[in-house]
Amino acid sequence: MNEMSRPGGLAGAGGAAAHRAPEGRHPLVARLQGRSIVLVGLMGAGKSTVGRRLAHKLGLPFLDADHEIEAAAGMTIPDIFAIYGEDYFRDGERRVIARLLHEGPLVLATGGGAFMSEETRTRVAEAGISIWLRADLDVLMRRVRKRSNRPLLQNADPEGTLRRLIEVRHPVYALADLMVDSHEAPHDRVMNEIVKALDSWLDAPRESGA
Repeated sequence: MNEMSRPGGLAGAGGAAAHRAPEGRHPLVARLQGRSIVLVGLMGAGKSTVGRRLAHKLGLPFLDADHEIEAAAGMTIPDIFAIYGEDYFRDGERRVIARLLHEGPLVLATGGGAFMSEETRTRVAEAGISIWLRADLDVLMRRVRKRSNRPLLQNADPEGTLRRLIEVRHPVYALADLMVDSHEAPHDRVMNEIVKALDSWLDAPRESGA
């Protein structure tokens, strides 16, 4: 019996213990006050690649929600979509992300559809700081063409699909605490832009409870 059929399903496996932070933490981490950094955005935005670099710089663990879902399910995300459907995947995704947020502070890269869930946005707001990695269509297409494991793009018009995803998802991603452009530049440059944006955001005065 795998995690897909157990009570609790996808939420049960994995964890940050296997992704311990390197020695020494960046001074910015203390100012996070235990919150995680949650990267959101479309497929190809660079959440995993930039997230790993960000985690290393800050001295925090890094987790990729998609990888944790696959570990919990014992199968790939394309197989989950094919066998069980997107609704089943999204339900597991919500539960896995909720579990991972309890294991913070860490840097968490989420799948492209994760932030579309109001429940997940609420949990992220409670336990983390959300950062939208924004990229334009041309950049995204150049990146996603390099990989064939994108279930939502397995059709005759992947560019049209991605364009529609941009139209639907970008307004929701804009609800994130911060936005950083993920452009055609070295990943370390984007990572450093995130650090600067975080530093400014943490310094900015906010109303009580915000």
